[in-house]
Amino acid sequence: MIEIAGTEMALNDPVILIVGGIVALILLLLFMSLRASNRSARMAEPLARQMAHLGQHVQQLGQGQEQLRGGLQHVSDTQANAQVQVIQTVESRLSSVQQQMNDRLADNAMKSARALAEMQERMKESLHGSSKQTATSLTQLQERLAAIDKAQDNITKLSGDVLSLQDILSNKQTRGAFGEIQLNDIVSKALPSDSFQLQATLSNGRRADCLINLPNPPGPIVIDSKFPLEAYESLIGSTNDMELKAAVQMFRTTVRKHLTDISQKYILDGETADGALMFLPSEAVYAELHAKFPELVQESFSKRVWIVSPTTCMATLNTMRAILKDARMREQAGAIRKELGMLHKDVERLEDRVSNLDRHFGQAAKDISDIKISAEKAGRRAQRLDNFDFEELAPDEHTNVVPLGKTEG
Repeated sequence: MIEIAGTEMALNDPVILIVGGIVALILLLLFMSLRASNRSARMAEPLARQMAHLGQHVQQLGQGQEQLRGGLQHVSDTQANAQVQVIQTVESRLSSVQQQMNDRLADNAMKSARALAEMQERMKESLHGSSKQTATSLTQLQERLAAIDKAQDNITKLSGDVLSLQDILSNKQTRGAFGEIQLNDIVSKALPSDSFQLQATLSNGRRADCLINLPNPPGPIVIDSKFPLEAYESLIGSTNDMELKAAVQMFRTTVRKHLTDISQKYILDGETADGALMFLPSEAVYAELHAKFPELVQESFSKRVWIVSPTTCMATLNTMRAILKDARMREQAGAIRKELGMLHKDVERLEDRVSNLDRHFGQAAKDISDIKISAEKAGRRAQRLDNFDFEELAPDEHTNVVPLGKTEG
């Protein structure tokens, strides 16, 4: 218990505790402020020293600034003098350079004048030569233009021929005639003229474009020309799927109809071969058919109709030509054997005659050899006669004349 202002309070009274805490807090704050003031005093001493040192530096800096101002004035004066000297030097050099430039310009002007005169002279000569070359080139150009005009005329004529060909192919009858003419040309070049017939009529009244007379087997075979140009043009000219589908169906139907017609009309038992050829006068149509319609090719095999183009037709006809040649050789085998027998007899007679001629030549050689020996002997006797010495002898009674060819005796 404590007594304050005549009032007694317990030590554990909250008021006493609060007041005590406040007093303790005040004392703590006073203590901390004292420590802080001491610390500030200690920290202010170096700061004061630094401020004094800084004042000295500022004073030195002012002195250096004064010195720098004097140095700058000196440098400015020196630079002004140097600038004046540089300007004077540059002016003198400029005047010298200008004089040199004037001299060089004058020299260059003279050189340019001389070069220009020489160039004009060369240009005159070159122009004179160029005029001759130009005249020659113009002559050649005129000749080439004439050749071009001639070629243009040929091209115009060719375009007219192409248009005529298009007109021909646009009509079914003329298109058929075109295929028949091409077939006729190929067959006439590949086979003998007596081995085929054009526009041959069969027993059923049908007329075939070409009938090749092959021996049995296989027998005569028919070649019929077909040209499905309209279906082909529709096929290659299709621009969308619908048109392409319709064109494919049209081409398939057209070719199938041609195969059926040939199979029914030109394959006759006992009269023709067991098959026929369908001639397509266009390699493009033939290639399109084999590339995109293999089922039609298989169908042609089943109908015993062989599809050929100008190229394959020529190869097929060459095979037929070999067959015809072999058949004709078999037909002529008897005549060949007879001729061979007669040839053998002729060879035997020739051998006898050669032997006789050889004997005659041997006798003639022996006669010639004997003639050579007699000639050599006569030559030697003539030489001995030529070597005799005939001298003029005086007549004398004591001299005996010996006749020629006799000896004294």
